[in-house]
Amino acid sequence: MTPIDDLRPMADAIRMLSVDAVQAASSGHPGMPMGMADVATVLFDRFLSFDPSCPDWPDRDRLVLSAGHGSMLLYAALWLSGYDGVELDHLRSFRQLGSPAAGHPEHGHLPGIETTTGPLGQGIANGVGMAIAERRLRETFGAEVCDHRTFVLAGDGCLMEGISQEAISLAGHLGLDRVIVLFDDNHISIDGPTELAVSDDQLARFAASNWHTLAVDGHDPLAIEAAIEAAIAADRPSIVACRTTIGFGSPNRAGTSGVHGAALGEDEVAATRRQLGWTAPPFEIPAPILDRWRRCGDSGRAARDEWEARVAALPEPTGGEFSDRLAGVEPTGVRGTLRELRRAVAEDASTQATRKSSEQVLAAITPEHPALLGGSADLSGSNLTMTPAHRPVRAGDFTGNYLHYGVREHAMAAAMNGIALHGGHLPYGGTFLVFADYSRPSLRLAAIMGLDVIHVMTHDSIGLGEDGTTHQPVEQLASLRVIPGLRVIRPADAVETVEAWEVALTRDSTPTVLCLSRQGLPMLRGDTGVDDPNRVAEGAYVLREPTGEREVTLLASGSEVSIAIAAAALLDAEGFAVAVVSMPCWELFARQSAPQQAAVLGDAPRVGVEAAVIGTWHRWLAPGDRFVGMEGFGESGPGPELYDHFGITPAAVAAEARAAMEHRRHQVTR
Repeated sequence: MTPIDDLRPMADAIRMLSVDAVQAASSGHPGMPMGMADVATVLFDRFLSFDPSCPDWPDRDRLVLSAGHGSMLLYAALWLSGYDGVELDHLRSFRQLGSPAAGHPEHGHLPGIETTTGPLGQGIANGVGMAIAERRLRETFGAEVCDHRTFVLAGDGCLMEGISQEAISLAGHLGLDRVIVLFDDNHISIDGPTELAVSDDQLARFAASNWHTLAVDGHDPLAIEAAIEAAIAADRPSIVACRTTIGFGSPNRAGTSGVHGAALGEDEVAATRRQLGWTAPPFEIPAPILDRWRRCGDSGRAARDEWEARVAALPEPTGGEFSDRLAGVEPTGVRGTLRELRRAVAEDASTQATRKSSEQVLAAITPEHPALLGGSADLSGSNLTMTPAHRPVRAGDFTGNYLHYGVREHAMAAAMNGIALHGGHLPYGGTFLVFADYSRPSLRLAAIMGLDVIHVMTHDSIGLGEDGTTHQPVEQLASLRVIPGLRVIRPADAVETVEAWEVALTRDSTPTVLCLSRQGLPMLRGDTGVDDPNRVAEGAYVLREPTGEREVTLLASGSEVSIAIAAAALLDAEGFAVAVVSMPCWELFARQSAPQQAAVLGDAPRVGVEAAVIGTWHRWLAPGDRFVGMEGFGESGPGPELYDHFGITPAAVAAEARAAMEHRRHQVTR
């Protein structure tokens, strides 16, 4: 631990690395790193438990930079403290193409970046998820092997974003005493003083949500140290409002919005050096200061060695279970259970909603899959995400396996990201598909980071019926499918639902959205056996192939596959050779080889069928092909009547198929 008087030069090292990197890039945000450098220095030197030689040590403290625009603070601290894999050249190439030191921190680009941040407020909710994961593992395996904290550096913008209220409310309700928010209370936003837009008493707001609150001079190391000690001792989550000066050290920009998001300029950089008494050239740190920084991780190395000894001493089977949980190893019986369930639902052949089929999956696998941590945004009885195998997580008892997130879709999705990032869990959460819009920023970040999270989104079409336009998703499928790296699965019956869950449970660094029906759907693959391949994993497959050469191919997903099957029967009676292709997951189908795709889609005219807007269906349809779906929003009324009202019927599909075939014949004869 560094003497208190020596902390200021260490903080100045963060300041000047940030100033120099932003100046070199002619782009960036120097104000926050300059203002929060004292807080970060105290945190790294006195409190943060980490081992720079093993950045992924599972029992490390997590440091989340929710104010991601201040990324140079994090990059500087990681390099100064000697993180393996973080090089000074990374800082020199800040914000440049190919540099891992991106404009905002991106998980996986550099060691020590716990999550991708930038969209403000996300990091707070990620941190809440990490604290949930830590607490649950601690209560399962003991404090001897899981005993760490989550620190979140947040700014005014983070607290203005609505997700912050959802997250702090959830954290306070659950009494997450291992999460500590260090608030950069600098009273400045991009437009100017924060009083232009906000006059909240932030500490009163947090206190109302059952948080422990403190206020401190963010440039007084002793006061910062005392505040963090008090936060650690608290029996609930804590926020420390650190009153700072944005751009601290800049003679002419400090305390102004001008230092928030722009390089200081050569003259002001030189003036800042003089103000701070910093004589070292750009990107050079005096040896005594660098040595103090490198000593910050010494205690962490010893702590990791002691932790590894305690883990090695765990009795079996606990030791093996703990290691498997951290490694994300799936219990051996889960796949067999899913295959047997698939056979059983195929034999049963009953008509049922795919949300009900999903509930059957969860009831079967939850007792065998302790890493699976479920939840819903106050829609458990509608999403059918909670089964008799679940017990709720409560304040004071985290041994349960189900989280009641409340009506907080955005925080739920972001907390799930934090749970997945922490490790030891595979989270899923439920809501209605139409409310994917509330979750979208977190879904996008899950895709950017490649996180194994599962979103169960039910009531996936106009088939939900009487709740009407506001609850009937028509554009959501299209908007989710265009997010790169997100896997959207819309199963057509109980068999496909079981297969969809088998895909979703695969730890392949891909978030999954399961789009499930409220209304009952007929069994389409009643002949499926235990050893048959998972057809959903193919993305799309031929469900019905005519005996002769195809004349038309009907493509559909989810509840409209049965409509396509009925339409094929009408056309078959007229003597047409009709194929039906089920397309539960476009993303998986797009990965198939060109010959495989061609074999499934065929050369005949095509008709796409989906109770949604056309969106990107043109990807699978050629000029002259047809689409049967929605052109606007829905209506309130019984689901079957709505399908008739909007013309999504077997007869309408058959008519469009005839038109597509006629168009092709006309093209051939021209």
